[in-house]
Amino acid sequence: MATAGGGCLASREWARIPSPRGERLARETRLEGQAMLRRQALRDLAAAGAASGALAALGGRFPSRAAAQPKPGSEGTVEKVKMSMLAMQREAWEQGVAMQALLEWGDRDGVIRLAHGALLRQYPDGRLGQVSDNHGVTDPAANGEGVLFAAKATGDGKFKEGADKMLHYLLETGPRTADGTLHHIDHKPQVWIDSLYMAPPFLAVAGAPAEAVKQIEGLRRILWNKKAKLFSHIWDDGKKAFERQAFWGVGNGWAAAGMARVIKALPEGLKAERKRLAGYVREVLDGCLKHRRPDGLFHDVVDDPKTFVETNLSQMLAYAIFRGIKGGWLAKIYLREAEVMRRAAWGKVDDLGYVRDVCGSPTFEKPGIATEGQAFFILMEAAARDFRS
Repeated sequence: MATAGGGCLASREWARIPSPRGERLARETRLEGQAMLRRQALRDLAAAGAASGALAALGGRFPSRAAAQPKPGSEGTVEKVKMSMLAMQREAWEQGVAMQALLEWGDRDGVIRLAHGALLRQYPDGRLGQVSDNHGVTDPAANGEGVLFAAKATGDGKFKEGADKMLHYLLETGPRTADGTLHHIDHKPQVWIDSLYMAPPFLAVAGAPAEAVKQIEGLRRILWNKKAKLFSHIWDDGKKAFERQAFWGVGNGWAAAGMARVIKALPEGLKAERKRLAGYVREVLDGCLKHRRPDGLFHDVVDDPKTFVETNLSQMLAYAIFRGIKGGWLAKIYLREAEVMRRAAWGKVDDLGYVRDVCGSPTFEKPGIATEGQAFFILMEAAARDFRS
C-alpha cells in the first residue's frame, strides 16, 4: 500500500526490525544527536548570559508573564492587546464591545471590518453578530453603535439597514417585563445587569434616547440594592425571585460603563436625565470602591473575599471615571482611584498582550482571558488619553 512521501508500508515496517549493526548505528546516531543538543544548549546559555541560566534561554523562545511591564500609556502595548483581542473567537456581545473599543481608540477601518462581520451574522429578526443561538436579546445590540458608525463612515446603505433592523428588534420585538424592561435572553423571562451596557448606549445614539433612559431606570428598579449600593446580577421575572442575587463585579462594571456611554450620547435637551444618570454612576462607583483591594483589583463577587481576584472591573470603573471627569459630570476626587486601578490592570498584561485574570470566557466562572477584558483595557486607555488631551 503506497503512502504519502513515497515507499510502501511493508518496507517501512521491515526497517523497524532490529539487527546488531542497526542497533549500533542507532546508538551512535543517538549519542551524536545528544552531543549536538548539548553543544546547542551551551551556545544558547552563552548567548542568554551565564547568570540567566536555562530559564533565561527558554525565555527568549516563549512569552514570559514575569517580564517588566511598560508604563501606562504605551501605544505598543495597546496594539498588542488589540491584536490579541482580534485573534479571539467572539460571541455577539464580544464582537460589539470589541467594535466599541476600536471606535473609541480611533481605528476607523477596524470598526468597519468588524461591522461587516456583525452584519454577516445578522438574524432575520434584526439581531446582530449571532454566531450561535445563545438566546441573546440585548447582547446583539452591542454591535449596533459600530454598525451605525460604519453606515455613516462608508455611506453604504446595508449598514444603515442592519442598524435599523437591530433598533426595530429592541423597540418592537424583544421580550420584556410588564413595565417594559427588556429581558436579557429570549427563552426565560430574566433581567440581567449585563443588559445595561448592551442596549441603552445603542438606543441613545440610534435616535431613541428616551428609551435608553427608560431601560436604565427599569434595570435599576429591578436590580439595584440601595443598602449595598451595588447591582445584583439576574432577576427571574417569572419566578419573581433572584436567579443570582450576588453583586457580580463585572456586572457592576457593565452598569457603570454603560451609563457613562449613555450620558455622553444623550442630547443636550435631556439635561435632567444626564444629571440623574451621573448620580447613578457615582453611587455604583462608591459601592464598588469601598471593596477595592490594596492592589487595585476586586473580587469577582465584589463583597465576597472568598471569590477569585479579578482584573476587568478595575478597567471598567477606571474607564467610567476618566469619561466622567472629562465630561464634567464626575468630581476629580475619583481620579486617584482611576489611576490605581489602571496601574493594576497594566500589571496584568502579558508579553502577547493578553490581559490576565479577568473573569474568563467562555463560562465566566474563573480567572482567565476574555474579549471583554481585552476591549476594556483599550477603552480604559482611550478614555485616559482623551482625559489628558
